[in-house]
Amino acid sequence: MRDKAVKNDFDICVVGGGPAGYVAAIRAAQLGAKVVLIEERELGGTCLNRGCIPTKALLKTSETMQSVNRAKEFGIEPSAASLNMGTAISRKDRVVRSLRTGLESLMSKNGIELLRGRGVIVSPTSVAVETKESGAEITCNQLIITTGSEPLVPDIPGIGLEGVITSDAALESSDIPESITIIGAGAIGLEFATYYRSFGTAVTVVEMMDTLLPGEDEDVTAELIKIMKRQGVKFHLGSRVKEIRKTPNGLETVIENGETTVSLISDTVLSAIGRKSNCNMELMASLGIETKKGTIVVNDRMETSVRGVYAAGDVVGGKLLAHLAFAEGRVAAENAMGIRSRLNENAVPACVYTNPEVASVGLSERQAKEKGIDVKTGRFDFRNNGRALSHGEREGFVKVITESATGVIIGARILGLHASELISELTLAVTLGVKADVLADMIHPHPTLSECVMEACADAAGRAIHK
Repeated sequence: MRDKAVKNDFDICVVGGGPAGYVAAIRAAQLGAKVVLIEERELGGTCLNRGCIPTKALLKTSETMQSVNRAKEFGIEPSAASLNMGTAISRKDRVVRSLRTGLESLMSKNGIELLRGRGVIVSPTSVAVETKESGAEITCNQLIITTGSEPLVPDIPGIGLEGVITSDAALESSDIPESITIIGAGAIGLEFATYYRSFGTAVTVVEMMDTLLPGEDEDVTAELIKIMKRQGVKFHLGSRVKEIRKTPNGLETVIENGETTVSLISDTVLSAIGRKSNCNMELMASLGIETKKGTIVVNDRMETSVRGVYAAGDVVGGKLLAHLAFAEGRVAAENAMGIRSRLNENAVPACVYTNPEVASVGLSERQAKEKGIDVKTGRFDFRNNGRALSHGEREGFVKVITESATGVIIGARILGLHASELISELTLAVTLGVKADVLADMIHPHPTLSECVMEACADAAGRAIHK
């Protein structure tokens, strides 16, 4: 017999323990709230357990393999290198487990009650939870919904066939296929294309739009596709997947481009077209919470249409980025605790961990022009940077977008080595409204990749030295 339902009164109840949820819970606790965090699966959500962290751990394995393959270039004669994916998967799991253990300790440290079970929102102040041991009814003064997202499975005939996988399954598999067809040329698809190609897999990427990384700067995508093609990745852009069939030779992915039909044969098909909000729309409607296109509608204080109910992270749509979810969770908690906090959506960096990496922040050149902003850009190529060449990396560039009248940096794009690390300097510039002159005059250590940022800013100001 199940234990009798229990009822607890909390200041704040957070439903979902991913990046937005656990940050919201910790921030609320820091502000003095009695907090309960409800999570059905692992603490850390998709990012820690099935997304950002495990992907980057495995990409480090692929990066190491690439370094071994290039060792002769640096004067090293490597012995025969072999790949042990079992070891790589185990290492990935250790990284995830270590970080998850750290999060669990943070819950205890901050006095947060972690309730493991499936939470169903009954009202703006009540959540029913089914745990392994019992049922629980949680009451609260404020509710924060952070239920995240899940892989979007397209409605394609054959999508359920054996050998057709999502990113979740790819992260758990120790098998490296001889060939793979990846549906989707967004961040997820391209990162897996980089991953599999580094191990010798024949990779073909299919994308419905006419460009990879739809919405990204045209200069970046034009250069990235050239680089990835040189690495051996094949692309079919502007193509729609009609169906997937099982054949004696493997999986056949039938694609259409206009009136042309092409069949692609591969061992595996990876569906990587994106993610969708993990939200019960009927339940939200019954609670009076406004939704739009499968996501919860919030303002810049992360307030929903119902007083006392907040939402943050992937469940509110927009850019599905863990670091944005962190910020949204913080803003939701602060407003729930009476602090007037707002989200600055103009300075949200985004990174794609291909080889080389892509990073961006603020407006692109095209977006600025669409807003009627007269812009001036500056650019500096990695091929002219001493540190990049010492690493054996010549590909890519830094591009800054400034407002012509003021010289203020309103956006930036980076394609190249460690772009994900370099973007923070430019994110700070966009956040503070810094002029390109400031970064151009700021002394950067030499030799470093960060000098590319300095030179790009100097170029925007019309006085680049090494260009």
